[in-house]
Amino acid sequence: MPRTSLIEFGWDEPDPALMKSHVTQMRATPFDGCVFHPTAAHDDPPPNFTWQCWSRVRYERAAFDDNVADLIAAREAGGLDANFLRFNTTPADIDWFDDFSAVLHNAEVAADVAREGRCAGILFDIEQYNAQLFDYSALGESTGRPWDAYAAQARIRGAEVMAAFQRGFPGLAVFLTFGYCLPWNQMTRRNAPLDAVPYGLLAPFLDGMVDACDGGATLIDGHESSYAYREPQQFDDARRRLETDVLAIVGDSARYAEVFRVAFGLWLDCDWRDNGWDVDDFANNHHQPKQFGACLRRALDLADDYVWIYTESPRWWSEDGPVKLPAAYVDAIADAVASHRT
Repeated sequence: MPRTSLIEFGWDEPDPALMKSHVTQMRATPFDGCVFHPTAAHDDPPPNFTWQCWSRVRYERAAFDDNVADLIAAREAGGLDANFLRFNTTPADIDWFDDFSAVLHNAEVAADVAREGRCAGILFDIEQYNAQLFDYSALGESTGRPWDAYAAQARIRGAEVMAAFQRGFPGLAVFLTFGYCLPWNQMTRRNAPLDAVPYGLLAPFLDGMVDACDGGATLIDGHESSYAYREPQQFDDARRRLETDVLAIVGDSARYAEVFRVAFGLWLDCDWRDNGWDVDDFANNHHQPKQFGACLRRALDLADDYVWIYTESPRWWSEDGPVKLPAAYVDAIADAVASHRT
């Protein structure tokens, strides 16, 4: 069985400086890699590149020289080796028909930093944190353009963004928090067409990324939809949907089969805002250790290359070590990884 790598992504998301200074702490976890954010070496534009990159603001590659040096130093010191640089669709304060040159420039810069820093690729977070980038109903109402025009333009932009990633990092992996599964899920749950769901334009945008994918590059559907899964069988069902059901909204199913890879996301402290995150009585949590471990093992067995664990309240690394991270959960995760690899 091929070895699936385990990736950490959460509110303890490090920058390269922390990855360099916490090599021992990070290597002691069950993870093979993590999602991190680069930090620009100036205040104008702001240092928080990840949250400004999808805009008219341009970042120059030289602003991240220190990041690259820290990433290389961390790797040479024995740090995690399957890391992904986070690239958001934020603040999304431009329309698909606006000048996209800054977005494309920033995408190439991000990919170049990831390549020079010996990373696996880009974590492409498509969540609509600020503006409704993929929601045609919001865009069409303000501009008057029809769905077909927006769908065609989104496909063009998808191809351009993927080409920019590949210029900076030929053959990279682009790890999407969601792929086609998100608009497909929304369509089926609402019994609505693609142009009527909040992430409808994500489908043609991904069609463009598929069109441009070349030279060994891959696209990974991170399937954030599995965050709350409690039964291992749910991952089997999800894999089937990703291989067959979503083809209904895929523009080129043959190319999709060639370039898309299946991954799964699990949220350790799932719905902690409503349920809390109890570090003493695990019965109060959405996931219990043994059950979470069983789900993780199935996800690892079914994924193509990667599985990721998301956390908010628990922290795997900090200046003071792990935070709100009960040993029972750590052991369950480690056991699932070990079982998968034997």
